[in-house]
Amino acid sequence: MSTVCAISPPLAEGGISVIRISGENAINCAAEVFKPFTCESVEKMQGYTCAYGQIHDGDKTVDDGVLTVFRAPHSYTGEDVCEISCHGGIYVTKKVLRLCLENGCEPAQAGEFTKRAMLNGKLSLTQAEAVMDTIAAQGEYALASANLTRQGSLFGQIHEVTGDLVKLLGELAAWVDYPEEDLPAVEETALRESIGKALSVTGKLIADHDNGMLIKQGIDTVIAGKPNVGKSTLMNLLLGYDRSIVTEVAGTTRDVIEESAKLGELVFRLSDTAGIRDTEDRVEKIGVEMAEKRLDECMFVIEVFDTSVRPDEDDIALLEKVKASGKRSLIVLNKSDLESAVDEGFFRGYSENIVYISAKNRDDRAQIQAAVEKIFTPENYDANSTIFANERQKQCLDKAHTNLKAALEALDMGETLDAVTVMVDFAADSLLELTGEKATEAVVAEVFSKFCVGK
Repeated sequence: MSTVCAISPPLAEGGISVIRISGENAINCAAEVFKPFTCESVEKMQGYTCAYGQIHDGDKTVDDGVLTVFRAPHSYTGEDVCEISCHGGIYVTKKVLRLCLENGCEPAQAGEFTKRAMLNGKLSLTQAEAVMDTIAAQGEYALASANLTRQGSLFGQIHEVTGDLVKLLGELAAWVDYPEEDLPAVEETALRESIGKALSVTGKLIADHDNGMLIKQGIDTVIAGKPNVGKSTLMNLLLGYDRSIVTEVAGTTRDVIEESAKLGELVFRLSDTAGIRDTEDRVEKIGVEMAEKRLDECMFVIEVFDTSVRPDEDDIALLEKVKASGKRSLIVLNKSDLESAVDEGFFRGYSENIVYISAKNRDDRAQIQAAVEKIFTPENYDANSTIFANERQKQCLDKAHTNLKAALEALDMGETLDAVTVMVDFAADSLLELTGEKATEAVVAEVFSKFCVGK
């Protein structure tokens, strides 16, 4: 493969920048642009060593910097890798990159360094995907889950199951194809046991998919209530800054405003919606329809009510709608700084999750956080379990699980071992595609297209 280079962090003005080079000519390229002060030459540097020196363009000094050398196969990509750290100005960073390109490197494509790591056996495809999950993690649970997968937890589970299925397929094929060899028959009990074990693993991973989606993407949350009950003030409180417009005029919010907020170790994708009420105002009516649509789509509802006035038919309609939906919800009784006109017992008929706050009081954010942490308990997000949140992986698991179930059903119906073998073979192929051991070039290209250049 060619020798490639790229700016590793996003190009922006900062303290330092890193230009990463990987390939068989990485050392030679670095030697052309970097003169070490602390050792004899770049070519004589050992792996896992650094040198302070000068980055130059012929006789001209470009910058001082540090060169780090990794020798194949003990590097991220499995190839010779050099990383040039320079000052983080945009011009100087581009200048160093251009020097590398002029001295034998080609520009790296999106995700090319991680792709080379996979092709050189340093990572599985699932581990490569977890690299992006690690970068994108917004909370402790998301980071822990990504780290487990990146360290090989998901690959290990799938690889073990696939190995058992491949061994089973070999025994079935030998028994079916060479009857004259008088090979021992495959016992149906052992066959069922192997398929059942694989079903158990794929089934658990599929069942955990929703938790994985919550951890990775955040909990889809709608802040709902009548106009002027404090929804936008609550949104700003949870975000920690003013995002929604707050006025005394009812119906100020006409559109759905969406932002993410971290509460504890979980991320919530918040939607501040228009006040839900009957209205003849054409524009406000569109906003109410959008709010009701988001209410149907979301997973979690924060219902906001004004404690200074008694609940009316609009309040009751919202409470009934959320209760009937079965969605997890939190009732926020806002404006607790005013004289209360509500009966908490009335709201207890709709949810046990109730908090009194004044959304104007920054300290009351802690009450909301404590309440949502109780609703989404840490037990649901075991950082020590393998959780995936990737649609490609889920499709592979779904196909494998479906074929494994079909194989057991075929046994129940007395089908031939040929038919059972075909279904087990399909299941094994799907699992091998998941780990990347049998993924098509198109699948691999799609995975790495989501990476940034330099990773």
